[in-house]
Amino acid sequence: MPCPLSKIFDMKYGHSLELNALEISNPKDGIAFVGRQMGHNGISAYVSPIPDLDPAPAGDISCALGGNGVLTTFIQEAKFYCGRDVAILRPKVNLTKQQTLFYCLCIKSNRFRFSYGRQANKTLSDLLIPTLDEMPKWVSSFDLNQANGTEAPLSEVPLAPLAPAKWHEFRYDQIFEIRKGYYNKKLPECERGPDAIPFIGATESNNGVTSYHRLEDISAYARNGELEPEPTTEKKLFPAKGITVANNGASVGYAFFQPEPFTCSHDINPLYLLSREMTPEIGMFLCSIVAMDRYRWSYGRKWRPSRMPQSVIRLPVRPDGEPDWEFMENYVRSLPFSKAISAKQ
Repeated sequence: MPCPLSKIFDMKYGHSLELNALEISNPKDGIAFVGRQMGHNGISAYVSPIPDLDPAPAGDISCALGGNGVLTTFIQEAKFYCGRDVAILRPKVNLTKQQTLFYCLCIKSNRFRFSYGRQANKTLSDLLIPTLDEMPKWVSSFDLNQANGTEAPLSEVPLAPLAPAKWHEFRYDQIFEIRKGYYNKKLPECERGPDAIPFIGATESNNGVTSYHRLEDISAYARNGELEPEPTTEKKLFPAKGITVANNGASVGYAFFQPEPFTCSHDINPLYLLSREMTPEIGMFLCSIVAMDRYRWSYGRKWRPSRMPQSVIRLPVRPDGEPDWEFMENYVRSLPFSKAISAKQ
């Protein structure tokens, strides 16, 4: 049976500091200031040491008690100060890093129970989490070093600045073949695997993938969720090496490069280059540019395939005015973590 968080962790309130009252420093000389934000391990800034105030030690856990990042929970790798409404958790028993990270995820998974109007400051200690005996076996064997080395760039050659002011404008239909998604309704799902086809939906996470399906099911089922008289994949299956762009909903404008064949919702516009095959590096460069125009679209102003051709995209160009695909590839290869892109090809 699950147990209260207080059985596994000691909990105390953090320092309740205000960042605007502190002296900003740098990661080398300063101390991490942990707030309620969801990214960057909760670290908002680095500040100068505060006389007569001891920071929390490395290895303690920070947990946001309110705000948009409520129950966002992180192991802090170095000593730290806390902002308002941040708790500090310390295990009562010896835990491996894998076990501690598992508990961080368990705590964070309860975010849906809270909001701005319902903070976790009075109830966190009673939150139910698995006991050590209930922890899955894979937790202890999980390799925390599997991403080591991926932060390196694929190319060490420095590039000239992006200089977007010198880029040229192109209509989308000058650069892309714009296709229509397919309205898949009630398609049977399957587990992710070598033969599973990803379904791309209007979401801003997981590279747009919301489920996986068997090719025979994609072929067999019609738009209305009924079986086709004559199974086919025409208009339902899209080739690899394209970009998917959400054209509707809260995620409109989010763009992802798809490295393998996929099926998708009618709320997705699949894009393919007209002049050449899209590489992962070019795809990721273009995804960033496409997503910068998200602010132009909303529920009431959809980015459907009928409207996208007239949209404008700015791209780096060669002296002849054509898109500089080589520059885009080389730029992405010069970025941190680009070796991870190469490893997946």
